[in-house]
Amino acid sequence: MAQEHGIESSGGDGGVIVPRLSPFDDLPEDCISKIISFTSPRDACVAASVSKTFESAVRSDSVWKKFLPSEYESLIPKSRVFLSKKELYFALCNDPLLIEDGKKSFWLEKANGKKCIMISPKEMWITWLCSPQYWQWISIPEARFEKVAELLNVCWFEVLGGMSTRYLSPRTRYSVYIVFKTKHGCPGLGDIPVEVKVALVGQEASQRLIYFVGPTNRRRDREMRDVTRPKEREDGWMEAELGELFSEASCDDVEVSVVEIKSPYWKRGLIIQGIEFRPTKNP
Repeated sequence: MAQEHGIESSGGDGGVIVPRLSPFDDLPEDCISKIISFTSPRDACVAASVSKTFESAVRSDSVWKKFLPSEYESLIPKSRVFLSKKELYFALCNDPLLIEDGKKSFWLEKANGKKCIMISPKEMWITWLCSPQYWQWISIPEARFEKVAELLNVCWFEVLGGMSTRYLSPRTRYSVYIVFKTKHGCPGLGDIPVEVKVALVGQEASQRLIYFVGPTNRRRDREMRDVTRPKEREDGWMEAELGELFSEASCDDVEVSVVEIKSPYWKRGLIIQGIEFRPTKNP
């Protein structure tokens, strides 16, 4: 019975219990590395705890190269040197890269290696953005981009963004977020439902309403309970989910819109860092 459960006993009350060797321990290390490379980064880290052989196999560049995006070499500045593919992988997870002349921020999701991307306001079409009395470019130390957009005063609020799905992992469902900060409660906009859409070009858009802050009036809050509220992120910014999309291939285009043009009130106090695409978390 003891042997069926993977142990051997010398018998008696004081017997020594010895773990049975795994059949994988007889495999060559490069063979184990090959097998692990077909799993996921999370599974690889778990496998490293199985035995010294597995730990050594998991450190192999052949494992972590499989978890990196195919275009990783073109993304890494030549000034940065990494001792291993594993070190490079976790650098891409923990330290997002600026690409496309600093207009996009790129990183990997640590558990599965899926691509994540944030596009800056410089990659968006924002109504009145070029008019300094309505919007201004500012620098914030905690922002990923050199400049972010601050709303000074507009009546017509319209933000449109888009990009190719080649920046996303194929066969993956993504959630899309607007990442922002507010000042003084974002007057004229913070407590008003804002219409948002996300869609692949040529397909029906997902539509919803979001708040940048949310109403303080409880009765109104109950009436608008279907409006998505923002959440605070670990980096101190706020985010509101705009919708979801399924990235089937790398040749499609994504369109995102965030619009409030019905309210007659002037709007101010919103700082937009970007629109972010992350793999959707399983419920």
